[in-house]
Amino acid sequence: MKHSNEILVSDRPVVALHDEYPAGFMDPMHSHAHVQILYACAGIMAVRTAEASYVVPPQRALWLPAGMAHEVCCRSAVSLRTLYLRPDAVDDGRCRVFEVSALLRALILEMGTLGADYPTEGRAGHIVALLLDEIQRLPALLHELAMPADPRLLRVCSSLVDQPADPRDIDDWAVVAGMGRRTFTRAFKRETGLGFAMWRQQARLMEAMALLASRNSITQVAFEVGYDSPSSFSAMFRRTFGVSPSRYISGQ
Repeated sequence: MKHSNEILVSDRPVVALHDEYPAGFMDPMHSHAHVQILYACAGIMAVRTAEASYVVPPQRALWLPAGMAHEVCCRSAVSLRTLYLRPDAVDDGRCRVFEVSALLRALILEMGTLGADYPTEGRAGHIVALLLDEIQRLPALLHELAMPADPRLLRVCSSLVDQPADPRDIDDWAVVAGMGRRTFTRAFKRETGLGFAMWRQQARLMEAMALLASRNSITQVAFEVGYDSPSSFSAMFRRTFGVSPSRYISGQ
């Protein structure tokens, strides 16, 4: 959101901003001079970069390195808390989704009360130091979907991200890409690191996370993302994320 490269004149290592966005709000491709952490207290965001697509439900946050071009779509009304981190204050790393612990959530909300020119010593300095330590401690989660650079394959992947229940098989998608089946499968694996079937399964499960976080029923979600039955969807969801869809819903 807020395009704050020039707005942020503070020399503090971390600055927090907050805003509210309606469902359907789209922020087109842009970048920031700062490292950005996108965290929504409520609502679901879909974020795309040139290399990957992410779903960021509540209690998750996305780390975006400085200079990383990205677009953001609010899948529902979003109450956003954004942290901007000076690149020299952190290990920039790569894009990653991570779980927001109860401690980190409290620190993010408290950062929002400090303003951009908080004192670097005393209580405020301790809050910032603890926040940075907590962020670095939290492991990345499987919320990333690699996107190919080849425009022919990108056309296929973008279509499946938008319509994960599309039933066309690999031969149909090879035609869409203008490739033979063998060329398509080899190029797809080389560009995304996954076979086509595995990539599509991951795309469906990521969409399912967003739908479940919006309190859609498990049966409805299963059919909306292309599964033949709620039981097969639940089994794959548990195998991938380590919890059942019902546990995931209750955790949100």
